[in-house]
Order: sequence, then structure tokens, then C-alpha cells
Amino acid sequence: MNGNPGLVLGPGPEGWWDSERVSSPQVLREDDGGWKMWYYGRDPSFDRAINFPAGRSGLAVSSDGIAWERVRGPLTMGAVLEPHPDPYRFDSGHVGVTNVHRLDGLYWMWYLGGNQEDVGRGQMRYKGLRMLPGCAISRDGLHWTRIDGPYHGALLAPGGEGQFDALLCNWPRVLKDDDGTWKLYYHSRRPDGGATVGLAISPDGLRWEKVGPIFGDGAPGAWDSGGPGCRHVLKVDGDYLMFYEGRGVDGYYSIGLAVSTDGIHWERDDNGDEPGGPYFRHAPKGSGRWDARAVGTPWVVPLDDGSFRMYYVGVNEGGHDELSSRHQIGMAVSDGRNYRRWFRYDE
Repeated sequence: MNGNPGLVLGPGPEGWWDSERVSSPQVLREDDGGWKMWYYGRDPSFDRAINFPAGRSGLAVSSDGIAWERVRGPLTMGAVLEPHPDPYRFDSGHVGVTNVHRLDGLYWMWYLGGNQEDVGRGQMRYKGLRMLPGCAISRDGLHWTRIDGPYHGALLAPGGEGQFDALLCNWPRVLKDDDGTWKLYYHSRRPDGGATVGLAISPDGLRWEKVGPIFGDGAPGAWDSGGPGCRHVLKVDGDYLMFYEGRGVDGYYSIGLAVSTDGIHWERDDNGDEPGGPYFRHAPKGSGRWDARAVGTPWVVPLDDGSFRMYYVGVNEGGHDELSSRHQIGMAVSDGRNYRRWFRYDE
């Protein structure tokens, strides 16, 4: 047992790109049994006007998926992906890896990027808020080449005035389906503060066509009434599963599940121990634990024995915004083959 159940990776040492915070684990188990985790974060010198967890992205490796060692990348302070130097690109302000696939001998990374524009939302303005999806490829997971999309380098443009994704198309996650097509899930924030998940489809993972909004806010007063955010969609036994973070009226985040037969039409799953509730909650309020404010950005890994691991980001209480909160990476394990019940590792 340890004093921080679930915690597997905290901020890096001084002088590293991730010395302030780490977030958004993307985990692959390699054919040789080793593990790789790409994630995003930042150091204290990163642009403070961009009040988001993303900044740069990097890599860690592990022999068991539990104990992780950072790998120094070729970019600033050991990062493997960082903002583009061209100020007109969509990813010139900050970047964050949100998905990595291995396909045909290459690693494919989808990532979020924000530029240096100040975007108004209500009476506030936010630098780097207009986040859009990008793509990069690599042979070794360390050296990445961006693939330019049609909108200032991004794969998708924000929606038109009045559309649900007019503000941003954030946090892309992709699924290559059984018929060879690709589905890209992303979310956006509406003017009323709620969140909506959108979908785009592609024949090749590069050229995308929007389908539209597919999943929205929970019921008033529910644990996810503030809407769904970051999510992982995968197929298990022919069903599409969406593990997603949701925000409650108290501003705390937990992780729940939605299911689908086609990857387009979704229903919230209500088969857990807590009817109508999430399947993985933040630690108890006031406990002082590292993930007592939020658990989110789920990434679920099926194991050979039929069980699952879920890597996630945890956030502590006490902060008043993204930069004053501490973001770290944790892991939970399923109750055998039951992906509706989770326990923090080493709890």
C-alpha cells in the first residue's frame, strides 16, 4: 500500500519539459512486452498566459506499465512534440498528445493544438483556447513529423457561427473501425458552459468529414450535468464503449461509461454499483488525496487475461484554475473482466 493510491507518474525533475505538471496518458503495450506512454504537460517557464494543462508532449517507458522512466526526446528540455514556430499555424501556442496508434510500422499521433490568439468567451478572454486536432507520424516514437491538415495545419476547422463546435474542436481521439474507416471523437464547449462530443469520419485517418454532435450533457443535477469532456472509445465484444470524464455542478470530475452499437448513437450505461452515477469517482472531497478534485482523460488498455487497466489524470483540490492545480497520472484496474467496476492500483 502507498499513501497515493493509483499514482504512477508525477511531474518531472527540474530542467525537464514536464517539471510542473503531467497529463493525458496515451499507453501502448509493445509486441516485446514493454510499455510506452506519451503524455503532455509543461514546465514553469511555459507561457503563463495559456491557462491550460497542455504545453509540450513527451515519452516514458516501462517494463510492466506501472513503474515509468522518462525518455529524453530531441526537443526543448526533452520533449518529443512542442509548439510550431510558425505563428499562423493552429498549434503555435501549445500542443498535447491525445492519441497514439501503431499501424504499418509507424506510430500515428493525434494531438490538440492551440494558437496564440486571445479568444473571447463571455466576458473573459483566453489565449490558446481555440484548440483543433492535428496529426504526426514517427518510426521510433521520439522523432515526429507533422502531417499538415487543410485548416492552418489542423485536420478540422471550427464550426460556423451557431454550431456546437464553433469555439473549438478539442481533444481528438480516433478509432480505426472493423471496416477500415476511421472515427474521430472530439468535444467542444458551448456558450452556456456545457460540453458536447462531436464525430468526424475518414477513409484513411487524414481526410475528415464531420458527422455532427453525438453526445451531450447529463441530466440536471447528475454527476455529468456539466457535460462530457475527454474520452476513450474502444470496441469490446462488438460493442462500442465510451469511457468519458464528466463535470458535475460542483466542478468536480469523475469518469463514466456510454455504450453504442454503431459508434454514433450513444446511451449512458447504468449497470454499475451506483445507479445513475459514474464508474470511477474522484477521491473523497477534503481527503487531501492527489486526485480528490478530478479524475479524467481515461485511456483503457485490455489485458491478455480479459481484465483492463485504465490510465487517467488526477487533479488535487485547492487550486482555482488549471495552473494552480497539480496534475498527475494514475492507473486503475478493473474487477476482472468487469469494466464497469474499477479500483485504484495499490489501494
